[in-house]
Formats: sequence, structure tokens, C-alpha cells
Amino acid sequence: MTNDTTSTTTSHDTARLARIRAAFSPNLLRDLGHQLADQLSQHLSAVQHSEGRVLNWGEPLDYIHQAGKPLDEQVNAGPHSQGNVTARFEALVNEMLSHGHNLHDPRYIGHQVPAPVPVAGWFDAVGSVTNQVMAIYEMGPWATAVERALVQRLGESIGWPEDSFAGFVTHGGSLGNLTGLLTARNVALGDAWERGIGDRNAVLVAHHDAHYSVSRAAGVLGIGTKNVVRAPLNSKRQMDPQRLDELLISLKAQSRTVIAVSSCSCATPIGAFDPLADIAAVCQRHKVWLHVDAAHGGAACLSRKYRHLLSGVDQVDSLVWDAHKMMFMPALCAFVFYRNKAHRYEAFRQDAPYLFDPSAPGLAEFDSGMMTPECTKRAAAYGLWGTWALFGQQLFEDLVDATFDLGKVFYEMLSDAPDFAPLHEPECNIVAFRHVPAELQGAPETKLSQFILDLRRELIHSGEFYIVQTKLDGQQALRVTIINPLTTREHLAKLLDAIRRTGRRLLSPS
Repeated sequence: MTNDTTSTTTSHDTARLARIRAAFSPNLLRDLGHQLADQLSQHLSAVQHSEGRVLNWGEPLDYIHQAGKPLDEQVNAGPHSQGNVTARFEALVNEMLSHGHNLHDPRYIGHQVPAPVPVAGWFDAVGSVTNQVMAIYEMGPWATAVERALVQRLGESIGWPEDSFAGFVTHGGSLGNLTGLLTARNVALGDAWERGIGDRNAVLVAHHDAHYSVSRAAGVLGIGTKNVVRAPLNSKRQMDPQRLDELLISLKAQSRTVIAVSSCSCATPIGAFDPLADIAAVCQRHKVWLHVDAAHGGAACLSRKYRHLLSGVDQVDSLVWDAHKMMFMPALCAFVFYRNKAHRYEAFRQDAPYLFDPSAPGLAEFDSGMMTPECTKRAAAYGLWGTWALFGQQLFEDLVDATFDLGKVFYEMLSDAPDFAPLHEPECNIVAFRHVPAELQGAPETKLSQFILDLRRELIHSGEFYIVQTKLDGQQALRVTIINPLTTREHLAKLLDAIRRTGRRLLSPS
């Protein structure tokens, strides 16, 4: 009995070790890597030529069921089944590609999520395969160096003197806004990190069209979403500096503690850039922290043609800038900057002796875990670093200019079409508009708004184009973000035609 048990145990251990070695095989990685490169190359070629659907729509429950099937199948992935593994890998990748959202199709002009520079994914893959992580310098020395080198260059493009500012990468603009506003809270209230916010009568002043992450941050930080005061806007949906000044005077008279003013460069609905120089002057006069959500528009700093949109950005206290938007990187790679380097450790005031080594106190300056909510943080800047090193900084200016320019072209096309109405003159690549066919001229607003919602849903389900919707001053609208640099005027003309056809189908008698 003992010998049989020993034999069974040894056989089990051998099989287990074989399976583990198969999964970690460098040769398998090489073979599947070649396979993946071929599949992605063929896929992107077809997508860039619009040979399929932009959005591969499927009902949620159907897709969940379909995604679960491969998880329940019995597989043979041992050391003698590499052919089976390769074939299965090819099938799984095809499944992913055939059901995914094709952002590299020039007809994708929807959310503020770009068609990323494809080779950036290879640099990200190096970090993923080797699991380069960051929290303390010794865990990810090269990842830290890459991040710091990019922070230095982007900070200088903002206009700050070398070594006067600080910055880091975090997982997305929402987390970036939270961290920047947490720093503002701690600076404004002094001991809030240690003692809590208490009854401080605190408020956060935010751009009327600020991203929802700003209100969410107020809830997380203990300020409370009901204590978010919306700053008045001007006719261009920009924060109005004069009325901001009046608002801050009023809040002071009410003995309210203003944690920060949160402005936008640019705001999501129509891409409005706040007049930062004037707003900064107001905030400095009132000694209030100025935070800027430049997740989308920060990259305009790299464009000689559009840098004026961020005039005064060097005067803000904190700034969020997403490389996974207008620097065309895969998600997520978001930068948080502080104009004053001394503020870099104000967000998190705590010790973690199992991480931070007292025998090397000088290295704490390079420990990213001291500045971000993340402990284990992926090397999120590898894609940007590799792309910049391959193509140079000029590429990012090209990408901004090409897409911002096309936003203006689309505005002119809408203005020239009698059945379309642009709702603003765009400052960037975000354009909101309405389609009002002759049959709906003079129709009640409720009917027209419902028509626009139904039209968009029909359009995206068809796979012909992908656009989104928004609401401005109670009016339902269509909205595009031209965030694929391969999109052309011809694609936009076809979009207008597709919208007209879809509208006619909706209005025709069934």
C-alpha cells in the first residue's frame, strides 16, 4: 500500500511539474508571440481599412455565456501538446479580436479613448511578461527611471523649471483627480489625514461640467458630494473667472473652507478649455489650491499650434494628464503633477516599515508608493517611453494637430449641412451636434431628443460607425471625439450620410 501511494504521489508530482513547466516555457512564449504578431498585424490591417464592424455588438448575457465556454472546457496543455496549445491560443485570440471594439477603425469617433500607437503595446508587453512593478525603487528600478524621465520632460513642457516640480504615473485620470484633490485637502486642512475632516464646513469648487470623478473624489475625501459647488460658466462653457472670484468671496463670507478649485482643460461635454491664467490669478488672490483636470487636453502642451489653449497652466497647483488619451497610449497611463515639489508627499502621510528600507533613506525619494494610492503598480509608462524613444516627441505634436484640426473641419461640414446643427465651435477634437431632418423641424424637444437617442443606438448596433451622446442645456445631442489619427474628411462625410440613412429608417412607416 505504501509503495502504491508513493508511486501515485510521484506520478502526480511529475504531472504537476510538467504542466507548470509547459506554462512557463520560453519556447512556447516565442512561438505564441510569433503567432500573436501575425494575428494582430492581419487584424489591424483589416480594421484600418474598415473591412468589418466598428463595434461588435452582442447582448451582455449572450457574451458572458460565450466567454464562459472556454473556461469550462477540458484542455490538454502538457509538455507534449504544444501543437494543441498553439491552435487553442490562435482560436482564443481570434475570439477576442472578433468580439472586440475596433478603435483602430477610422469610423471609431466615440469616447475619449484613442486608437493607440500599436507598437506601444509591445513595450507594455515587456513589462507584463516580466511583471515589472513599482512601489519602492528596488522593486522596479528601471520602471521608476522610465517614469521619472517622462515626468521630467512633460513637466518641463508644462513650463516648470527643472527640479521645482514633482509628478508620477497612476492608473487613470479618476485616480489622478482623487490623488490631486486629496493633496489639496491635506494642505488646506493641515491634519485631516491624521484626524479626519471633522466639521470643517469644507467645500470643493468645481467646473460645472467637471468629470464625475471630481464629485466622486469629494465623496471619498469626506467633503461630501453635496458640498461640491459648481462654478458658473461663460457662453463657451468655460469657467468664468470673474464669477469664480465672486463665488469665492461669497463662500468666505459664509465661513466655508474651500479645499480647491477644480478646473478643466478640457471639459468632457464639448472640449472647453478654461482660461487658466485668469483662474490661477483668482485662486492665488484667495490663497486657494487650483487643480486642473487636463486628462484630455494636457497633450496640447506638446503642440506649438494648440499650446495657447493651456496658457497659464504653469500657474496651477496640481494637474492630471492622461497619456492614454491624446498621447495615444494604451490604457492606463495617467500623470499627476505638482507645481511645488514639496507637496509630493502630502497626499499620504504614513509609514510602511516592511516596504521602505531605513538603511537606504536616500532612495525614499524614488519610492512611488509614497505618492500614489497603489502599492503594487504596473510599469504603466513603458509604452509611452518606448514610443517616444522610437519616433521622437514630434509624433505627439503630429497626433494632437491632426485630430484637433479635423475637429474644426467637421464643424465646418456640420455648419454647411442644412439638416445638421453644431452646438458649439470646437477648440479641439470634441464636437457636439444635432441631426434635425425636415420631418422634425419644429418638433417638440422630447420627440427630437428621443429620436437622437434612438438614432445613435441604431447606428452603433449596425457597426457602421461608433459615436456617443451627450446632453447640453437640456437638449439631447450627438457627440464625436476624433481620436483616431487615420480618420479623414471622407470618413466624416460618410458619417453624415450614415446618420441621415439611419434617421430615415427610424422615421419611415413600419
